[in-house]
Amino acid sequence: MIRPFVKALDARVDEVFAPLRGNRVADRVFYTATALGDFGLLWLVLGLVRVLRGRPGDTRAGLRAITATGIESVVVNIGVKSLFRRRRPRPMEAHPLPFRQPITSSFPSGHATAAFCAATLLAENEERAPAYYALATVVALSRIHTKIHHASDVVGGIAIGLVLGQVARRIVPLKRPTARQMGT
Repeated sequence: MIRPFVKALDARVDEVFAPLRGNRVADRVFYTATALGDFGLLWLVLGLVRVLRGRPGDTRAGLRAITATGIESVVVNIGVKSLFRRRRPRPMEAHPLPFRQPITSSFPSGHATAAFCAATLLAENEERAPAYYALATVVALSRIHTKIHHASDVVGGIAIGLVLGQVARRIVPLKRPTARQMGT
């Protein structure tokens, strides 16, 4: 059951986005972001860029982000979404640009989860950290703009993504512990 404050949040955020829908620039930005977020494509490409950049630690950081994004997708899309089965928002009459419309549960937003999991991993020890989080935010908000998710789905996805990113950081640290750090 959706609590009244969640419904109120969803309605209020939808009201904020309503004037942006139909704006050519906003539509182009958000529909492009939502398409790039499909199947974690944007995050796979950014992980690959880190791998190919060749600076110390970049290969490990990029491979960790790519692997974690794949695992996150399975955990969220097969596991978590099956627990909630939330209906998606009422679709818009006509979308200004074509895009893939999923049929899975609305909660949580897989795009937001993948975006913030990957951003958390790619941003570690990286001077471009704010850019990763900015991209993640645009991808997450694109799901509200396109009316594929409720705002609360996106907030839940962001929270899950941040947690999964931190878990992955602990499981696969960028710097391997030395024998001395491991107590041997």
